[in-house]
Amino acid sequence: MTTVGLIGSGNIGGTVARLAVDAGYDVVLSNSRGPETLTDVVEALGGHASAGTAQDAAQVGDLVVVSVPLKAYRAVPVEPLAGKVVIDTNNYYPQRDGAFPELDSGEITSSELLQRHLPQSRVVKVFNNIYFKGLAALSRPSGAADRSALAIAGDDADAKAEVTAFLDRIGYDAVDVGPLAEGWRYQPDTPAYGTLYSASPTDWEHPATGDAAKLRAALAAATR
Repeated sequence: MTTVGLIGSGNIGGTVARLAVDAGYDVVLSNSRGPETLTDVVEALGGHASAGTAQDAAQVGDLVVVSVPLKAYRAVPVEPLAGKVVIDTNNYYPQRDGAFPELDSGEITSSELLQRHLPQSRVVKVFNNIYFKGLAALSRPSGAADRSALAIAGDDADAKAEVTAFLDRIGYDAVDVGPLAEGWRYQPDTPAYGTLYSASPTDWEHPATGDAAKLRAALAAATR
């Protein structure tokens, strides 16, 4: 795996792109406004980065990160992502996305919606529960005593293994939560969301290590 495609290049997508470039990957970024709006981002990332359309990112990415608002998930290209591992960073925010009755009822999770939209892809949920500044700051080499862990969920074991290897390379351990249906355990308003990687519940600007033991305890404490 050498190229990471990014469909959506905002705070989380752009941070993942920086971590990937620093780890030796090539990245292709895209957003809804067109590649010409990403010139400054690409220049800042250096020679291993380029910009294209969402279709471009989907086609050339060996691993593809979807980081768009949930309300826009149906715009994610389907055919070029067939057979690929797709990382879903998203969360459901009704005030931004509008109401999704199936999510409000707990019938399905947001990542399962994306998996339903991409039936031939292998979706893995990760990066949704950490503030982008913490994601940028907490990356550590493998084996570091203060290494943080990120939760992953997915229905395909091989896909989760690929994502675990990617996380390791960009500076994070992984905690496997199980299938996509268990992704609710680290969605907004759960103990594993946000404050796990913050100095205090009201201070997200100052990151703090969230190791695997701390993450597992928070995941276990989640209730619906």
